[in-house]
Amino acid sequence: MKNILALVGRPNTGKSTLFNRLTKTRDAIVDATSGVTRDRHYGRANWNGIDFSVIDTGGYVLNSDDIYENEIRKQVNLAIEEADVILFLVDGRDGITSLDEDIAKMLRAAKKPVFLVVNKIDSPSNYIDQMEFYALGFPELYAVSAASGSGTGELLDEAVKHFSTTEDNVEKDIPKIAVVGRPNVGKSSIINAFLNTDRNIVTPLAGTTRDSIYSRYKGFGFDFYLVDTAGLRKKKNVEADLEFYSVMRTIRAIENSDVCIVMCDAVNGFEAQDLNILSLAQRNKKGVVIVVNKWDLIEKDANTHLAFERSIYEKIAPYKDVPVIFTSVINKQRIFKVLETAIAVYHNCRRKISTSTLNDTLLSLISENPPPVQKDKVVRIKYITQLPTNTPSFAFFCNLPQYVRDTYKRFLENKMREYWDFSGAPLNIYFRKK
Repeated sequence: MKNILALVGRPNTGKSTLFNRLTKTRDAIVDATSGVTRDRHYGRANWNGIDFSVIDTGGYVLNSDDIYENEIRKQVNLAIEEADVILFLVDGRDGITSLDEDIAKMLRAAKKPVFLVVNKIDSPSNYIDQMEFYALGFPELYAVSAASGSGTGELLDEAVKHFSTTEDNVEKDIPKIAVVGRPNVGKSSIINAFLNTDRNIVTPLAGTTRDSIYSRYKGFGFDFYLVDTAGLRKKKNVEADLEFYSVMRTIRAIENSDVCIVMCDAVNGFEAQDLNILSLAQRNKKGVVIVVNKWDLIEKDANTHLAFERSIYEKIAPYKDVPVIFTSVINKQRIFKVLETAIAVYHNCRRKISTSTLNDTLLSLISENPPPVQKDKVVRIKYITQLPTNTPSFAFFCNLPQYVRDTYKRFLENKMREYWDFSGAPLNIYFRKK
């Protein structure tokens, strides 16, 4: 169940403002993911209890009007292909432009729910400005002010009616593993290696959206779902920005998975785009395994892999407790180690520590290494328990939680990772008032 709402329209119609309002952020650039250019944004939103993704597919201006309009068309095509609901934003102050008419023509032909949103209707004096937009051929329009929020509630009430509220038809207790990474790092090859290793593969299960595809793998002691990524299916009949399309696939694969195998290219190294993908998996509270593929192409000595591994940890600091595996998919080197490690990370994400064990182990450590005194305030931690969440989360009850600094949280997290195996798993620590 991954619902996507796309914002389309020519520049300067208020898409970024509406994006910020829907995602409750202050900056339209919401930690841009791998391959996303500066004016394409991705975020999460919730309305009436329904979670959905928001994509700002606004175009960018290049050297000529022809290229400019071509980029707009590309992104509208992407919205039509990828989104479940499309919000078509126009500027109520400027009136209808030729580019608005061009986009409207494309959207009218789409078999997707399209909502015509007339933005910048922020006072009674310009309320009448919306009427001319009926000429674009949509039966209904919604007059809103993205800046103030006026009219957005009624718009979202109707938009979320088209989203799915059912869960994907997959067994919840079976790990869901996604292979993600930049183009040409070997995702398709390793997926094919997984699926072709054993013939006992259950027919793929389609989820509630066309991109939530799960392949059941059973064999050699493994039993998991492989979440569809860009390498499993090819896009047909759409000439669009393939890099952005790959990002959309990556986002959906991460959201539908428990563990992400983040692949990078040994020749190019662990690049900024790889770090963005890893960060996206971390923000979504997913387990992570880093796979360095094409290791057969590297000239090696005894310390090559150690130096490469060290460089990765330096880039992803302070998050260092993540497995790194060096593979050559084409030579089938360490393919099964990737699977074994991914399953181990899955179990680490679900590790439960008893309350008595937590308190017996950590309270003595805390008494020897208490939180630093802040503004003459002494923090005393009295009790620790694990929270009933999908990923390891722990509550530390104390007298003054507001005076505990992030550095001390990292200290406790590092110690907990020393005591218990949370390798590759996200670990959340909260301080609460006793």
